Amino acid sequence: MDVFLELALILIVAKLFGYLTLRLGFPAALGQLIGGIIIGPSLLGIVTYDEGVKLVAELGVVMLLFLAGLETDIDEFKNVGISAFIVAVLGVMIPFILGYIGALAWGYSDIQALFLGGILTATSVGLTTSILMEMKKLRSRVGTTILAAAVVDDVLGIIILTVLVAMNTKGSVYPVDVLIILGEVTLFFLLGLLLGSPAVKEALRASERINLPETITAFAIAIMLIFAYIAEQFQLAGITGAYLAGLLIAGSAEAREVTSKTLTIGYSLFIPVFLVSIGVETDIHVLAHIGAFAGLYAFLAIFGKIVGCGIGGLLTKFKGREALQIGVGMVPRMEVALIMANIALREGVFDRGTFSIPVSMVIITTLVTPFFLKWAFSRE
Repeated sequence: MDVFLELALILIVAKLFGYLTLRLGFPAALGQLIGGIIIGPSLLGIVTYDEGVKLVAELGVVMLLFLAGLETDIDEFKNVGISAFIVAVLGVMIPFILGYIGALAWGYSDIQALFLGGILTATSVGLTTSILMEMKKLRSRVGTTILAAAVVDDVLGIIILTVLVAMNTKGSVYPVDVLIILGEVTLFFLLGLLLGSPAVKEALRASERINLPETITAFAIAIMLIFAYIAEQFQLAGITGAYLAGLLIAGSAEAREVTSKTLTIGYSLFIPVFLVSIGVETDIHVLAHIGAFAGLYAFLAIFGKIVGCGIGGLLTKFKGREALQIGVGMVPRMEVALIMANIALREGVFDRGTFSIPVSMVIITTLVTPFFLKWAFSRE
């Protein structure tokens, strides 16, 4: 099929399936993923992942992380309580260890097991937030802790992804390499914050003097792409640079305008294409042959978050019931997990069969969370 027709079909599927899943009480991204599976090679075979679609999808994932940076409340991040930090750290460590050990025991290579463990660290609280809002629990102590922990969780997930990509590039997984990579990540962020912040603000101010439509937004997107390029020169993931660019612009006077326009651009084309393309790349036929591990992996994803975040809640003086609620609220995985799986596929760490495992985990955790949350809060 011609690339223009493929993109047109992908956008229609993204919006229709996203709307249907929203109406059913699930995130739109889940519907977009399922729509991609249906129109991809696994089922109807209408759409293939050619170079044109691939470029749009890659811009989509960069833009998604750029928006995550733009929408990060820096003051909230600086002021998150010790409770949220402990919940987030344990909620990252325990799923990572469980996923890594489980994958190694099942016969996956060291680097594959590291990526499979890393994918389990990411939390998507969009679904949790909407359910807690419905139950009028979002502004409770538990709800606030879940949201604050999710901020820390996102940053830790991005750091883990960056480290894993760099480790794969260097071809080794020794402790000294991890320390070097962490040093590179730290150096990149320090240079970005110290040198990049004034440069970004000056560039945006300069763009205001050019009297052409949407110049500020164009400069912001150029900054996003430049930071993605610089990150790759540090042997880091390009999305790490895009996230940092978003963080820097978030502190500028132009942040509100840039965020609004980038949301329009991103969700009109690039981000839906990225999410649908994940479904297109998912081979559900291969999944049938690795179904046992896929089931175990989804169980570890659920169990790891409930136990890790729950222990974090107990250590920070939450009651047992509240700790359970926090753990359940941190169960869903979505965009960041899919991004990490997608990058593992791009880097050659995963084949299409292995790639299907985290995709199935995302679907399962998204489907079970509403029922678990309502059960956890009904015990009050």
